[in-house]
Amino acid sequence: LRLVVIARTLARHGALAPLQSAVGGFGLAPTLILAGRVFGIGVDPRRFAERPGQRLAVALSELGPAFIKFGQMLSTRSDLIGEQAAADLAMLRDRLPPFPAAQARATIAAELGRPVAELFESFDDTPVSAASIAQVHFATVRAEDGGVTQVAVKVLRPGIEQAFARDLDLMRWLAALVERAQPRLRRLRPSDVVETFAQVVRVEMDLRLEAAAAAELAENFAGDPTYRVPAIDWNRTARRVMTQERLTGIPIDDRDALIAAGHDIDSILTRAAAIFFNQVFRDGYFHGDQHPGNMFVHESGAIMAVDFGIMGRLDRATRFYLADMLLAFLERDYRRVAEVHFAAGYVPAAQSLDDFALACRSIGAPIFGRPLAEISFARVLGQLFSIAETFDMEVQPQLLLLQKNMLMAEGVSRHLNPGLNIWALSQPLVEDWMRENRGPEARLRDKLTEFARALDRLPSLVLNAEKAAVRIAEERTRAARKGERRFAGERILGLSPWQFWALLAALVLVLVFSL
Repeated sequence: LRLVVIARTLARHGALAPLQSAVGGFGLAPTLILAGRVFGIGVDPRRFAERPGQRLAVALSELGPAFIKFGQMLSTRSDLIGEQAAADLAMLRDRLPPFPAAQARATIAAELGRPVAELFESFDDTPVSAASIAQVHFATVRAEDGGVTQVAVKVLRPGIEQAFARDLDLMRWLAALVERAQPRLRRLRPSDVVETFAQVVRVEMDLRLEAAAAAELAENFAGDPTYRVPAIDWNRTARRVMTQERLTGIPIDDRDALIAAGHDIDSILTRAAAIFFNQVFRDGYFHGDQHPGNMFVHESGAIMAVDFGIMGRLDRATRFYLADMLLAFLERDYRRVAEVHFAAGYVPAAQSLDDFALACRSIGAPIFGRPLAEISFARVLGQLFSIAETFDMEVQPQLLLLQKNMLMAEGVSRHLNPGLNIWALSQPLVEDWMRENRGPEARLRDKLTEFARALDRLPSLVLNAEKAAVRIAEERTRAARKGERRFAGERILGLSPWQFWALLAALVLVLVFSL
């Protein structure tokens, strides 16, 4: 029945073109269109004025929380649905009607073991925001010094786990169906896409994990006055409830309000570029949902972030890959761009390096031939992902998430100051980071670190070697004892075991044939 509802909704909104692009010749979209017609649902003619990605966004919003979240994740998969559809889905906003305050209070009491009146000095029953998974209420708590602290309380929707579980099972079934029916699409790993989505949802549905993510990000920027993360109130945080410091500021994309408050736009963008760089390259841990609704500017000029349900993590090798690729593109060294991809293992060695370098030139030349202010590195990544199938290129989920956030960052930058490019601001930071982490001192530091780790492992290696020696000695002793119990004939005749048994078999045959 749920599948019928999905088919009707997608068909009614004419929202199947991006899905048709994703599943190629499989024919899933025509099948759903046919299903819609069987149930008497035609395409709303008003939708033809909208782009396919916009129609899909409307349909997913109507299908509910799981599909809203899935649409947001699909916005990172331009390799699956195309750049324009991905950009349209990136505008999908996670807003739903709020659930009753009485249910929020009941959840808080059940999770924290005390009624709301005991936990908070005051609690606003009108939520400040309501999304697919949770809603947020403002409250106050009495501090130890007697003062009152303003907090934001995030509460999961009642029954949201069961609702997501149902739709996730359906998504898994559809992904498996696509993989079986269209083997060439296995490279895109639709089942892995769904499982990645399921993992993201699992994290978002345990607010302790979101609180931990906020705490890690805050720790990475400890002592940095340019970036603020709300402090977590762990005494009022549980699986379905999270309480954090309430931060107030101006939305980062509200240019007029920022100027009216006396903020310098270029200074804000410079800070934003440095923060983004530090998250991606220095720490390898970045906020995965940096749309303007989650970013604010404090009166001090510090940039503030909220909503840490989606985070990205990049290992050291991936950070080097990104830095090498960014600098090679900026220098228009397209063969170097290709070499970086082959060295990282993202493009199989069987592919042609020259052909891939030519493809990189076809991407970079139109973009990097423009004025610096118009250069979009997010677009470069998006077009790289779009040629993934041609070169059997492996697409990393974390890079897809990063590309989505690059698009958001570029959008905010162009809105605030169209003449300023955040990658121009980031380039010297990346170059300095590469020198610091690839130079002779860095190599020596890495070798010393490896040596120290080897020394740490030395006692366990010695212990394991001793245990292995004891086992070998015991095996030899057992083997010697078995040898003593062998047939006396073997020792008397001086024959090896196989010679003894061969001789015995020959004697038996002689006796049989002599009868």
